[in-house]
Amino acid sequence: MQEPLVPHRGSDARLAELLSKAHALASHAAPNTLRSYMADWEDFCEFAASIGVPALPAEPATVACYLAERAGNLRAATLGRRLSGIAFYHRRARLDSPTYHPQVRAVLQGIKREFGATQSFKRALLTPEIRRIVDCCPDTLAGMRDTALWLVSYSAMTRRSETAALRVEDIAPSEPDGVLLNIRRSKVDPESRGRNVGVPYGADEATCPVLALRRYLVEAKISSGLIFRAIDQKDRVSRSGAGLHPDSIGVIFKRTTARAEIENIDEVAGHSTRSGAISQSIRSGVDPYVVRKQSGHKPDSRSFERYVRVGEMFTRNAAAGLGL
Repeated sequence: MQEPLVPHRGSDARLAELLSKAHALASHAAPNTLRSYMADWEDFCEFAASIGVPALPAEPATVACYLAERAGNLRAATLGRRLSGIAFYHRRARLDSPTYHPQVRAVLQGIKREFGATQSFKRALLTPEIRRIVDCCPDTLAGMRDTALWLVSYSAMTRRSETAALRVEDIAPSEPDGVLLNIRRSKVDPESRGRNVGVPYGADEATCPVLALRRYLVEAKISSGLIFRAIDQKDRVSRSGAGLHPDSIGVIFKRTTARAEIENIDEVAGHSTRSGAISQSIRSGVDPYVVRKQSGHKPDSRSFERYVRVGEMFTRNAAAGLGL
């Protein structure tokens, strides 16, 4: 745990109030980030021990050697995050971080030039593949849940954490168009305030997200609380009220993709619906501003721009005008 904040002087009531607020905000730090920092720090400590030097405080030369040793096996983006973890533990110990030393930053830049800084992205699934996956879902309660999970995630362009947090109370009928979903604040984007998105009826009954969601809720007898829950091998839905963990949604996506015999399933993850829906919308001619309102991306989002480029790869391609 991080050490508590302590005022440097005085016991001013206003200062005490602000410190209390600071402690409350610190308690909301993303747990996944803290876990990542811990894993990164443990790896650095193992390296430092292997060459017989201290990890805390670490010398800039130690960090530079660590980067050089891990280069080629880890992506530059991963190594950049490792530096953040090392800096975090130095700050916590009230020590200057060696990660900001010019030589350390130069080594990281050299790694990017030598090995490339391109981040690998999971595969974006487009509408034809979504249809194929849904078509392979069995006519069981688990199959109905998986169908609704795919179609709602795809049409609402949600993150796994946002899908997992959906509750029955977040659904508002909007006849004759479809339903309105209240997408709660995302854990991966805690600064967001959530958003309301419309999910229209589909043109095809078999892939209509609204009908799929309604059918699943009726058959699962879920009238309140979290929507997407665990279902056992006997097709019994969890009555504890606990919903699926975001990681479980990724597992379900991989399993159902494999059932549909989609190629390269190792490249499929929970984000494949969100990225695929954005790319498919752009490919179909939807204005990026309209797509961004659905997905909740910020105007300067680099990931959104990448999805736009993927969507326009062939619809706005200079080679199409070459007359070949």
